[in-house]
Amino acid sequence: MKPSAPITQDVLTFPRKDEPSDKINLVGLTRDAFRQTLIDNGTPEKQAKMRMGQIWQWIYQWGVRDFEAMTNLSKSFRAELAEKFEIRVPEVVSKLVSTDGTRKYLVRIAGGHEVEVVYIPEDGRGTLCVSSQVGCTLTCSFCHTGTQKLVRNLTAAEIVGQVMMARDDLGEWPEKGAPKDETRLLSNIVLMGMGEPLYNFENVRDAMKIVMDGEGIQLGRRRITLSTSGIVPEIKRTAEEIGCLLAVSFHATENDTRDILVPINKKWKIEPLLEALAAYPRATNSERITFEYVMIDGVNDTDDDARRLVKYLKDYEIPAKINLIPFNEWPGSNYRRSSNNRIRAFATILMEAGYASPIRKTRGEDIMAACGQLKSATERARKSRKEILKDAGQAV
Repeated sequence: MKPSAPITQDVLTFPRKDEPSDKINLVGLTRDAFRQTLIDNGTPEKQAKMRMGQIWQWIYQWGVRDFEAMTNLSKSFRAELAEKFEIRVPEVVSKLVSTDGTRKYLVRIAGGHEVEVVYIPEDGRGTLCVSSQVGCTLTCSFCHTGTQKLVRNLTAAEIVGQVMMARDDLGEWPEKGAPKDETRLLSNIVLMGMGEPLYNFENVRDAMKIVMDGEGIQLGRRRITLSTSGIVPEIKRTAEEIGCLLAVSFHATENDTRDILVPINKKWKIEPLLEALAAYPRATNSERITFEYVMIDGVNDTDDDARRLVKYLKDYEIPAKINLIPFNEWPGSNYRRSSNNRIRAFATILMEAGYASPIRKTRGEDIMAACGQLKSATERARKSRKEILKDAGQAV
């Protein structure tokens, strides 16, 4: 698909930073792990909790990366910290800015791998779409990200680091001592980027705990939405250990169709998924589960599909809203977007049944930042040595 309008900004490259040192990165550690790390590296145990709290606030509340700037710590302790530790976040390789203000970042993490992060500004809020894996293992047939292989899970540092990187770019770290400003450019997080968050549960959980921490980035749990394709065993755990809002990539109302669109359905069919969603401990009328439903012409967009979806929600008594997502086309896809009339007809059936069914406005499509379009521009860095040598025609 051709861009609908010129891209307003295209920062192709940023100066590459030095490779990581052998210092310990403090980003991404839970409070307990942070405290223990300080103790293991010479901080007296009686002081460790206090010192951890001080450094924690500098990193996550004020966005400070230089130990020397942590002025409530003694000069000698700051020197010790600088010698042993670092505060490292993913490196921005490139940034694209859409005509609608959407920003897409390509960021580099350990091992030279790269993932994409998207910031979407809206009236009264700004949402950051965060990645949880390098590549994806789900191979959803309509999703551009799903066409690449899974390389590895992101660490908690690499996940929370995406939030810190975006706040850097937005210039949103508050100044210490300045009056508190409740206005947030980055007010919401959706775990809807590259990868399946529930296949990287522990790292996602630890990163979101840091994001929600009252002495850190301070985003409430209701400002975080985790999207899953339907990893049934981890759904209850999400409510208990993270407590965020839940979204499910549903996309089809018949198992045969969902097997193709969302292949994880071959393992956990629609019925077990609905049972898990119905039992989600935080599912209430005020915290509804979001059903994400991509509208694909002639595949999943009939009136019968809409009626089946309504029946599922009523039969399983799931408090829900349905986000209808016009399919975002990408090079090589065999699918087409449903017509506007078909999407509206589908939405009308849902609304008449009493379910909110907003039609998602496509954002960042001109820079391939829309839902289902994320895919790193430099996949060579993700390949194994064997694949690289094979591509070059060399013997392994």
